[in-house]
Amino acid sequence: MTWPLPPDMPWPQFLRRLRHPAPPPGWLEAAAELDEVRRRPLLLRWIAQHPRIGAHLRARLLPTLPWRALASIAQDASAHPQARQHATERLNALWPGLTMGERRSLAMAAPRQLWPQIWRNRDRRVLEAFLQHPRLGAENLEALIQPPLTAPQAEALQASRWLEMVPVAHQVLVALDRGLENPDSGLVLGMASPWIKALPEEERLLVAARMVNPALRRMVRAWASPRLEEQD
Repeated sequence: MTWPLPPDMPWPQFLRRLRHPAPPPGWLEAAAELDEVRRRPLLLRWIAQHPRIGAHLRARLLPTLPWRALASIAQDASAHPQARQHATERLNALWPGLTMGERRSLAMAAPRQLWPQIWRNRDRRVLEAFLQHPRLGAENLEALIQPPLTAPQAEALQASRWLEMVPVAHQVLVALDRGLENPDSGLVLGMASPWIKALPEEERLLVAARMVNPALRRMVRAWASPRLEEQD
């Protein structure tokens, strides 16, 4: 016995059945051929990611989906692993052709595999959106902040919720230190100020010892704990 399809099945019931873990054999394949479904990519998403469909149909459907549907699949733990992998690969390929508005939207919902590519973006607004990603943790961000820091990255970080996180401050200062070596980087010494303030006073002298840029090293030392300065 199989299930009917629209129009013989009411749409609310059909939408629930698309997510059923064990539909009758061939029912999802038949649903994918309905004109009403083919015109609605967000419905095709549930078929493309379903664990019970064949690899051939999945491979045919995924390239037809817009980036929003692909992002949903890539982040959905219930989706078939191959669907998540293919969706992520497709998003990675689509990224260079997205508009800045689309990139900002995707940056807040992108799977982890795309984070390095997003972090290399030169648009501050895209980076600011990415730094609001709900799954981005401090350890993830620290791993992304590698020398040399770029000016858009520094500006986005300064406007982010991470400004007062001590481990992030350590990483930003190290990356900023290396970035200041390039006179064309767009970085300025003042960008270090909020990150130095985020550090406990007793740690500032220790951080100064890691600095290569003389001006930044003097700046960090100037804000170090006076007691530590006397012991140096």
